Amino acid sequence: MASPVNPPRGMRDFLPVDKGRRERALATIKRVYAQHGFDEIETPVVEDIARLHSGLGGDNEKLAYSVLRRGITREDLADAAEADDALRLADLGLRYDLTVPLARFYASHRAELPGVFRSLQTGPVWRAERPQKGRYRQFVQCDIDVLGEAGPLAELELLTATNAALAALGLTGTTVRINDRRILSRLLASWGIPGHFGERALITIDKLDKVGVDGVVEELRALGVDTAGIADSLRGIQSAGWELEAAAPAWLDLDAYRELLMLRDALPGVPLAFDPTLVRGMGYYTGTIFEITHPDSGSSVAGGGRYDGMIGRFLGTEVPAVGFSIGFERILDLLPDEAASPGDSVALVHDKDVPPARLLQLKQEALAGHERVRLERRPRNLAGLLDTLTAAGYTAFALVGPDTTEPAYRPLG
Repeated sequence: MASPVNPPRGMRDFLPVDKGRRERALATIKRVYAQHGFDEIETPVVEDIARLHSGLGGDNEKLAYSVLRRGITREDLADAAEADDALRLADLGLRYDLTVPLARFYASHRAELPGVFRSLQTGPVWRAERPQKGRYRQFVQCDIDVLGEAGPLAELELLTATNAALAALGLTGTTVRINDRRILSRLLASWGIPGHFGERALITIDKLDKVGVDGVVEELRALGVDTAGIADSLRGIQSAGWELEAAAPAWLDLDAYRELLMLRDALPGVPLAFDPTLVRGMGYYTGTIFEITHPDSGSSVAGGGRYDGMIGRFLGTEVPAVGFSIGFERILDLLPDEAASPGDSVALVHDKDVPPARLLQLKQEALAGHERVRLERRPRNLAGLLDTLTAAGYTAFALVGPDTTEPAYRPLG
């Protein structure tokens, strides 16, 4: 028996029906983002290995795929083994997100870009994940970013455009959870957690939804943190909302909170929920952070935040930046079927003795009035063919014989 021939683990092939559905959803997202003034760019799928491992990518750097240098010698292998550093054998790596490539792109082309640059970038990224439902080693990201705008207008534009893109896809029932890294810093300080524990403590808090309050406290204790009072504090914080301004608790950074209130008030059509336990795992975030959740998804379907310090690492000059990324693979699983339907598609099912030139003429005529036209030879099992066409999204068909002049279309499905 022949062995199964499958794609690499954690990666997928897409049949025409699935590929078409993906492309239509992606086109909708890009169309809405373009309407909101974002300009599409493209960057290489590989970047210099040193850039991908410069500390900008957080935990994703551990999941990066590396590309071996050409012409590696025995001496190179021995040197890497002695140093216990396999990265010495690589000079490039596959991108694990679109944010690091965007930062490099902006540093490369700043003189050619407007003072405030609204970027749109989509494409595949690669991470050496442990494959599971909704988590793959190759997947598509859809990012919009605003570079050069230090004020809240950047966040407002990102939230408005992303909410509009999801609405255009037909996705309803979403909630935007929002927080600020400054609030998290104040929270850690109120618990007396030393600064050198900061990022590790935040990673632990980020697991709250999965391990609960007791699990978070236990992990903090294992780090060496004095956890007295943290459990009660966390339980109280979980119920915090938009009513804290009048009597601000000790853990709240009031200036950051007021900025979040301003965002809420400026976005009456967007369901914003304040969540002081929202962390976002990337260490490069410096201010506002946000995630979009949906009741039918166990994970967030979009997320982002402000990362003012990243581009300065390339330029030596600080550039304010905020980004938002749609989890494209998760979104697809939530969309209603009609949201990504191919539109008006018809098939000309012809007898085998119809001259090819006549078939081509009929197809050209049909293309004038329909979005998509396919020629199919009539099989003995017509019902099976019609089922296949229906599954592929075709809406009507016509039988074509040698004497057909005006195809008579019949609905499918």
